[in-house]
Amino acid sequence: MDSGTAENHAGIIDFPHFDVVPIATDHTYLESKQLTGINANSSVYRHIMKEWKILKGENNLPDSIYVQAYETRIDLLRAVIVGSPGTPYHDGLFFFDICLPHDYPNQPPKVHYISHGYRLNPNLYENGMVCLSLINTWSGDKNESWTPKSTILQTLVSIQGLVLNDKPYFNEPSYAYDKNSNRPEIVKNSIVYNHNAFILSCKSMIHIMHNPPKNFENFVIWHFRARAGLILAAIGAYETGRAMVGMFDRNSSVNARVEGMQTFKGDLQKIRLELVVAFSLYISEGMSNMKFVSFIFCFLFFCLILFALFF
Repeated sequence: MDSGTAENHAGIIDFPHFDVVPIATDHTYLESKQLTGINANSSVYRHIMKEWKILKGENNLPDSIYVQAYETRIDLLRAVIVGSPGTPYHDGLFFFDICLPHDYPNQPPKVHYISHGYRLNPNLYENGMVCLSLINTWSGDKNESWTPKSTILQTLVSIQGLVLNDKPYFNEPSYAYDKNSNRPEIVKNSIVYNHNAFILSCKSMIHIMHNPPKNFENFVIWHFRARAGLILAAIGAYETGRAMVGMFDRNSSVNARVEGMQTFKGDLQKIRLELVVAFSLYISEGMSNMKFVSFIFCFLFFCLILFALFF
């Protein structure tokens, strides 16, 4: 199947959680030739095929993780993780390029985060470095390190659960022991970090809409088409203090009222306008190429944005 092109009868894109697609010319590790000309009878080849089978297995990948592999470059993969509800990364898209070494799985994969220049998490650097014990880029517990039995699936789930979590401030080793502290300054520092992480996540959304990774173009369009209204409504709730970052629930009539910080409110107002422009320009342009999108749908979509913006 041509990834990102299949549509179901409801008009929602049916994007496979695992697919084999043409090589992405923008892949971070495209110039790496570690497994060029690999023998199909080799143990490395067989193990990679086993990894593909695991990723393709029904219900193996979480609903919020999508992976693409390449027939002509089996040493490369690309994955996207959708930010989880209850975290400052909710509704965001986080792309990772993966390269398997020549002695895989004896050595861990290389994982590069497509950061767009933003440090929105202690474990995700502007230069793309992913700091994680499982891939031996952080000296954590020996039991958490990579072994030949570790998998790509395990790596991605670890990034989602351990890195893109609800309190990323405490990912920093020097603050980890304070995670359960009720000291006001610790709580405030964590909240402020979440504020900044959310703003940077929104900025990343805009970059991704303007420059979607190869083979994920339609996925990006439909993701933000489905979530634009929710993202803007969440910003409104954070701005008015009706919810803390990550805690917005559009179906709930009662939210914890929190003291909003003036700087954060200003950042929210600015990023909201930038997102409205991005949603209006990018999503409408992308949808115009979809055969079933009508003028009525576009009109209703923009009404949704305006409602979230002003109410």
